[in-house]
Amino acid sequence: MNPSKKMIGVVGGMGPYAGLDLVQKIFNETNAETDQDHLPVSIISMPHTIEDRTKFLLDSSSKNPGISISKIVNLLVKQGATIIGMPCNTAHAPKIFNEIENRISKNIIFIHMIREVVQLIKTKHSKISKVGILATTGTLTSKIYDHELIKNELIPITLSEKKQREWVDISIYDLEFGIKSHSNPVTIKAKQKLELGIGSLINSGAEAIILGCTEIPLAIPENMYQNIPLIDSTKILARALILEASPQSIKE
Repeated sequence: MNPSKKMIGVVGGMGPYAGLDLVQKIFNETNAETDQDHLPVSIISMPHTIEDRTKFLLDSSSKNPGISISKIVNLLVKQGATIIGMPCNTAHAPKIFNEIENRISKNIIFIHMIREVVQLIKTKHSKISKVGILATTGTLTSKIYDHELIKNELIPITLSEKKQREWVDISIYDLEFGIKSHSNPVTIKAKQKLELGIGSLINSGAEAIILGCTEIPLAIPENMYQNIPLIDSTKILARALILEASPQSIKE
């Protein structure tokens, strides 16, 4: 047993199953043979306190979700967490992320999921130049992935507004079949519509596709689609958290 292992704190609730997915992937990506080999992880899931991120970014809600998220981060720190992961791509939009950073301790390490995703593409898929983004409208509107990809000399590819609305947004938010209302299991209809989005990005020239909403991997767990790599943002965040907490614990 290693009492010096750093505790990972997970901001859950965005959505709730995405938080669980991150915790499970932390366990899956940890090289452990016994209970004691695993890292200490704390998750706080308080979805009822966090405003919808996309609604805020589209000006349909006035209260910045970063305020509520920062309170959860501070609760995780009180529990002993020194490394924080937030499994919500949209919440990394500057208008939200900057609000969080301004309200939390500077002594903790807050892993930035979007930067980690783009860095992995640069290192693991170095021959790729065109990257598709499958994400919420809030994430796309903030252009957080676009800016990070362009900064790293990569070309972002996104869906048209019509395809985004009819395939992606509806797959996440629809009350009858969307992932937020049917997370476990995800409906076949949601999966099929997301696959239409993936196919369209590939037809537009994408050589890899970022699953840039942490609820999308719940529907699309595959690593490849038509020989095109699918980049699971949740898995990348999980590995980044492990590397920061205990580099020797990462599964190769």
